[in-house]
Amino acid sequence: MRIGLTGMGASVDKIVGQAARAEEEGFTSLWYASTVAGDPLTAIAIAGRSTNRIELGTAVLQTYPCHPVLQANRVAAVVSAMNRPGFTLDIGPSHRALVEGVYGQSYDHPARNTQEYMHILTAALHGRDVDFQGRDWSAHCAGVVAPLAYPVPTLLAALSPRLLQIAGELADGAICWMATAKALESRIVPGVSGAAAAADRPAPRIVAGLPVAVHEDRDAAREAVAASSAVYSGMPNYQRILDAGGAATAADAAIVGTEHAVTQQLQALLDAGATDIWANIVPVGTDRAASARRTRELLRSLLTGP
Repeated sequence: MRIGLTGMGASVDKIVGQAARAEEEGFTSLWYASTVAGDPLTAIAIAGRSTNRIELGTAVLQTYPCHPVLQANRVAAVVSAMNRPGFTLDIGPSHRALVEGVYGQSYDHPARNTQEYMHILTAALHGRDVDFQGRDWSAHCAGVVAPLAYPVPTLLAALSPRLLQIAGELADGAICWMATAKALESRIVPGVSGAAAAADRPAPRIVAGLPVAVHEDRDAAREAVAASSAVYSGMPNYQRILDAGGAATAADAAIVGTEHAVTQQLQALLDAGATDIWANIVPVGTDRAASARRTRELLRSLLTGP
């Protein structure tokens, strides 16, 4: 299995230490949220200079606060700082509560906004001149980004049918947080793969992200997940994908149980069409370190190389 972990760290030492350990243990990737180190691109630039092989990706870099031309130049700076391949850019439109409530921007057309953003961003990252006039985003410039020393794959945080279509048409795939095997099989994979095939693009990458906890007491494990996942209950985007996957809450969608049960559930994600697993380890019980270590050891045992 290709298994990545959640990237973390509030200081340079912790960011570097986690990345070095994950690479040494054979994990294929680390996925950094928008709040890590104040900016995931900063965390990735730091971690990338201290590692050699592990993939480092944003999950998720929000589109609304940053013009796609500026975003492309920020990406170029990260590639230069890392000085190696292995950076993956995952972007997404985030959620109405954040975009309208915090940024003060309209969230009336997130799919259209994302489509226009991707047109400009991908053109810039591939070194093409940009001449695009949209309703939400526009850009008219030549030589936006100097040729990148290493290619940067783009993934789209996609859960809705329209965003899944955009992921297949314009991105290299999708990263899906809170999508169960049922949701992958019924919605995510057909949506992305169908759009990619219709656009005559290569088979897309599909990264399935879920909380994971190895523990005999599934109820206790789900309680631990619920305690760290309350924020998702107020986000319609996540609630819709949970509903599609037959889960009422994030705790219901989580991968929990004994080593054997967790292995079966992870395999079910791959059988449903995921190409990669993004495991967010959730400690259970009073000895959190021992609990996290047990889950991590199982995940390590399932790694099958790059």
